[in-house]
Amino acid sequence: MGQRTIDIDPITRLEGHGRIRIFLDDDGDVDRAVLQVPELRGFEQFCLGRPAEEMPRLTPRICGVCPTAHHLAAAKAVDEVFGVEPPAAATKIRELMHSAFMAEDHILHFFFLGGPDFVVGPQAPAKDRNILGVIAKVGMEVAGRVLEMRKRCRAVLTLIGGKAIHPVCALPGGVSKPLSEDDRKTILDAAELAVDFCQFALQVFDDVVLQNQDYVDLILGDAYQNRTHYMGLVDDEGKVSFYDGKVRVVDPEGQQLALFSASEYEQHIAERVEPWTFVKFCYLREKGWSGLVDGPDSGVFRVAPLARLNVSTGMATPLAQAAHDKLYDVLGGKPVHHTLAFHWARLVEALQASERMRELATDRSITDPKVRNIPAQVTGVGIGIVEAPRGTLIHHYETDDQGILTKANLIVATQNNAAALSLSVEGAAKALIKGGEVSEGLLNMVEMAFRAYDPCLACATHSFPGTMPLGIDILDAEGRLVRRIER
Repeated sequence: MGQRTIDIDPITRLEGHGRIRIFLDDDGDVDRAVLQVPELRGFEQFCLGRPAEEMPRLTPRICGVCPTAHHLAAAKAVDEVFGVEPPAAATKIRELMHSAFMAEDHILHFFFLGGPDFVVGPQAPAKDRNILGVIAKVGMEVAGRVLEMRKRCRAVLTLIGGKAIHPVCALPGGVSKPLSEDDRKTILDAAELAVDFCQFALQVFDDVVLQNQDYVDLILGDAYQNRTHYMGLVDDEGKVSFYDGKVRVVDPEGQQLALFSASEYEQHIAERVEPWTFVKFCYLREKGWSGLVDGPDSGVFRVAPLARLNVSTGMATPLAQAAHDKLYDVLGGKPVHHTLAFHWARLVEALQASERMRELATDRSITDPKVRNIPAQVTGVGIGIVEAPRGTLIHHYETDDQGILTKANLIVATQNNAAALSLSVEGAAKALIKGGEVSEGLLNMVEMAFRAYDPCLACATHSFPGTMPLGIDILDAEGRLVRRIER
């Protein structure tokens, strides 16, 4: 009968544009499924020739969802380009802003993007799987608390960064202005509210998801499971870190494979392109590229909340540590390979980010007026790494002796997850679609496989070498490939 293709186009509840292509065999079962990203940004190329100090203001324009992470990764890279170390207060202010951003963004994803699949139901009518459906289930009071938490965190981002969406505060060697004592108190109030809300959000997850055996079975089922390597930042004690630290990689058994600083990332992470998507794929150099397969011999790894918890010895704050322990008690110990558990890990991280925001706002030394050291040299190379909500984010710049960019390489979280995203989509499709029986609800459950990663496809498609490729597939009336034309 010929191969039949199912397209989910566009995929929904994510940042960027993409589609899922599912190929059925003669029996109506899934032969293959891939996540394709058809957009191209080109950000790395049009950064060339610009002064390095512009990068913290330029790169946040890649994405309106994760601009703070790009702002700070760029700032750390630019510090190195100019060989300057920010004063202690400036580093604390940057981390404080990043903590507020992480907490707010994680809550946004759970309640607006990923959460509807659980709060409303994975096979509920499409018109209900959104924030309005969530409000209908949990009530207006809960919706009000969600909006208030996000409002207060975004006010912190505006206070520090100048803008909530595209911050402009980080400069080479520090930040643009100190915090006043009134600022500190305002931020502390917001942090207290955030800590309280994140504990509440974890209780909502417990009530709605963990108390529903069907959902627990879905999380633990084979449809959403991949045994991969994991990568994320850790502090000196091996605890989860969002702003600074070393990158740790563990294998599918949880054994450490690598621990490296930002300057060593090229020794461990490689990139490649595939002809059917504009996303760049990352893999571990030590393991090499074996294709879209998982397991201990594959170079595929994962980043983002669950990965960060998997590579760590625990959380860096007490309330988040208790939530971390509960997650691993329920899911069977570290590392957890269940993709849908990314949602739970995301709420655990939101709690740590809120607690860290509170710790930093409690520290009165954060109001020290010395918030910048003026650069006096150009080193020519700078690499900055932070953890974005969606995973490890790397900015690598090289310049001439005037500080003008000659190279810009951005490895974003969704690139690091790109191979795993396709693996997860294919695994879900193969487990859920049998005998050609397809419903809208089942296709949404396939989408749930990528939604757990909270991907940012615009960030991941910022570069492609050479001329833009063009591929045309000519199919016959039964869907068989007759000819492929490529440029």
